[in-house]
Formats: sequence, C-alpha cells, structure tokens
Amino acid sequence: MKQILLIFALLFSACSVKNYEHTQTKVITIKSPKIKFSDAGYLRNSGDTIELELFVAGKCIEKITINHMICTSEGCKSKSGFNQDYLHSAYPDDTMQNMLLSRAIYNGVNLSKNSDGFEQSIRDDKVDIIYRVDSHGVFFKDRANGIIFSIKDLDE
Repeated sequence: MKQILLIFALLFSACSVKNYEHTQTKVITIKSPKIKFSDAGYLRNSGDTIELELFVAGKCIEKITINHMICTSEGCKSKSGFNQDYLHSAYPDDTMQNMLLSRAIYNGVNLSKNSDGFEQSIRDDKVDIIYRVDSHGVFFKDRANGIIFSIKDLDE
C-alpha cells in the first residue's frame, strides 16, 4: 500500500505548486492546432521548471507547467505527447521549454548569433522554422505547419 501511495504522489507531483524565482508579465501570442491566443500572460521560472499563465480580460484561461512533463488544464503529458497535441510531432521534446527560456532549439542547428541575440532557420520535409531571440523577446514561426509563438515584454 505504501508503494502505491508513493507512486501516486510522484505521478501527481509534476503538477504541484512551485515557488518560482522569476516572474515576468509578457504579451504572449500562440497560434497552433490546439491553442489560439494573444494577450497578457505571466511567465514564471525557477531553473528548468516553468509556468506560463495565459489571461483574457484578467481571467486565467490556461496554465502550462513544464518540468519533466508538461501539464495543462487537460492534465499532464510527456513532452513528446504535448508536442504532438499542441505543436507538431516533428519538434524535439524540449522545444517549448527552450522557447520559454529563450534558448536555442533543435540543439542549436543553424544558429546565427548577432549583437542582440540569435536566430535559427530550420528547414526539412516536415518543418520550415524561423526562430529569433533578442532583447525584444522570442519569435517562432513554422511556415510549413502554420504555428506561431511569440513572447514580448508588456511595455513594448
């Protein structure tokens, strides 16, 4: 019985309450097969654990929490499962986490640094991605799959 309780506790700890070191208010734009959103949001993180809260008219409509799994209002999924449902199955597992943390995607493939950040261009038979990180924010666009993800500071 103790083992069952321990396993149960570990499974549900992926969506547990965290104390985050950094909280930022951002303008978030997401266009994907499952989410269409453009409004204010909170981006919180502590290390590699991230929480993205999306608001419309001051009401939280979605919370996405990322650590070893990705949890939404629909429940927790593996990172590959999240990509398949919300983004695209061809994306590496850490794509969403890296975008929220302003890190390179696809293990830095085609990374071109500039004075203000970096840019990546990734094209193959499944994706056509432009990804840019600079002092203004994060911009991701996959033209092949119609996916857009953008994070900007609220005051811009």
